[in-house]
Amino acid sequence: MDTNASVIAVIPAYQAAPTLDTVVRATLEHLPVLVVDDGSTDKTSVVAGAAGAEVIRQTPNQGKGAALRYGFAHALDGGATAVLTLDADGQHDPACAPDFLAAWRERGAPLIIGRRDFSQMPLSRRLANNLGTQTFSWAVGRHIDDNQSGYRLIARPLLPHLLSSSEDGFEFEVEMITDAIRAGLAIDWVPIPTIYEDAGSHISPVTHVTSFLRVARAARRSVGTPLVLEE
Repeated sequence: MDTNASVIAVIPAYQAAPTLDTVVRATLEHLPVLVVDDGSTDKTSVVAGAAGAEVIRQTPNQGKGAALRYGFAHALDGGATAVLTLDADGQHDPACAPDFLAAWRERGAPLIIGRRDFSQMPLSRRLANNLGTQTFSWAVGRHIDDNQSGYRLIARPLLPHLLSSSEDGFEFEVEMITDAIRAGLAIDWVPIPTIYEDAGSHISPVTHVTSFLRVARAARRSVGTPLVLEE
């Protein structure tokens, strides 16, 4: 493990002006911050820049997965060895960033996922996440504690491979777990606080479930096929 490795926080943001200032400033206490404005029509970019983040913008709105890939490519071009991803809505506590960095430097897994405590969620979210955990764990043939947490550290050799994904939404984050398993890479976990704000979602529940089942079926079909990653 290169203890001098460059790590940057990548925050995908869409219509996030009300929450982004706090998230960026708190994250900057630990890492440089890159905000990817995913076609927002509010002041997301202005707020992020004023808070001290580097800001790049993609238009029109293309989805979280596309925004993350855009941010990953930018980070890699800038020499980053790993990225820490967290959401712009305040549901990920930036104070946990050192826990991810310590886990990476001590154990070296190229994919470290923030594990939420589902019992701290509202009942509907808790049931949905428990069902999603069971479904995806069945699909990949091993228990995956939390497949949709967006608080993650992603490093080489997995990070560059992710740029070739065609998943533009949340499915991108589920797919990367499948790819890590297929490549024989270690997956590590860091407990994180479960912060829930009833701020609404940019996608409908029906769309979310349909898309999740699609990506779970794809995982089931592909998980037995080895994936060779370029260093």
